[in-house]
Amino acid sequence: MFKRNTTPTESSQPIQAVERITSVLGSGLIWHGSINGAGGVRIEGAFEGEIALRGMLVVGETGRVTCENIRANAVIVAGAVKGNITTQKLEIRASGRVWGDVVTTAFVTEEGAFLRGQIRMEERVELELEAAPESTPGEAAQAESLAATAVVVPAVMPLPKADSSTGTSTVVRKRKSTS
Repeated sequence: MFKRNTTPTESSQPIQAVERITSVLGSGLIWHGSINGAGGVRIEGAFEGEIALRGMLVVGETGRVTCENIRANAVIVAGAVKGNITTQKLEIRASGRVWGDVVTTAFVTEEGAFLRGQIRMEERVELELEAAPESTPGEAAQAESLAATAVVVPAVMPLPKADSSTGTSTVVRKRKSTS
């Protein structure tokens, strides 16, 4: 009656590894500006500006994001987002609120989540993110100056050996051989 599929099916997209959160904007912070680059970012405070992220964006329960267009590989919303979202995967948790249009390939929502806007599901989503640089020019200059700096290692003095019966300590030193 039921037949087991003997040929493995291949998915059109490779399975991505679980990403880590590498940066956190804490709940007491208010940030105006832009977040660009690669890595996982969690926002628990208030953010206003531009987000173009090669990685995961998590808007925590206390997070408030106002952004015309959010572009990231994966977005999880447990707080409030005002702006359009373009992502490969969007998850809106029960406490999440989104005001804006969404373009995604995968959409997950919990009971109680709020979305005011349109959802457009696509086969593929082009995020049009810039290639992530290995390092910024400032980081590269700092690395070069550190590499050019001579490292001086101080000589290590031996610790004294304590004699518990007499309460005295002695230092044993080895002589350098001159050959």
